[in-house]
Amino acid sequence: MARPKRNTTSVTKSSDDDCVILRGVSVPLISDLGGAFITDCSRNRERLLNDNQMQEKYSLSPDYWNGLAQNKTLRLKINAEHERRVRNGTAAQESAAKIFADAPEVLGTILQDKSASPRHRIEAARELRATANTGAESTPSAERFVITINLGEDKFLINKPIAPMTPDEAKEARDAEE
Repeated sequence: MARPKRNTTSVTKSSDDDCVILRGVSVPLISDLGGAFITDCSRNRERLLNDNQMQEKYSLSPDYWNGLAQNKTLRLKINAEHERRVRNGTAAQESAAKIFADAPEVLGTILQDKSASPRHRIEAARELRATANTGAESTPSAERFVITINLGEDKFLINKPIAPMTPDEAKEARDAEE
């Protein structure tokens, strides 16, 4: 059976529930800034950001901030974002990172506590050293390009690290091909 043709088009106008006023400007929730606000509201729900930080970041009055709880569309979007963050592990990672930021201070207290066991003080020192060098430890090992051609008694070996060519090397390689 054929579908009836539509003679009119419908364009839905966004309602006040689809927008929030951030920094004095009405922002649609589906915009980039609206999405960032929803993510930050989810962080607020997870206690990674407090109410004062949210109000300061988005220039919200306390009355307007408290009134946002009545916006059903916003609440549903925040709930969906919170669920997404929990399911993909982002919420746990950010929470762990926030807690981990306190670890050096705690380890420093253990390290400097004269009444603490020497073993605990040494472990605290090791952890602090590991924390201070996180960038150096995470550097990937250099990959190598290896070609071995075995011709009986003669061997031909090319063993070089894989690295991007400098502009001069690229020019030399191009000139060699011509």
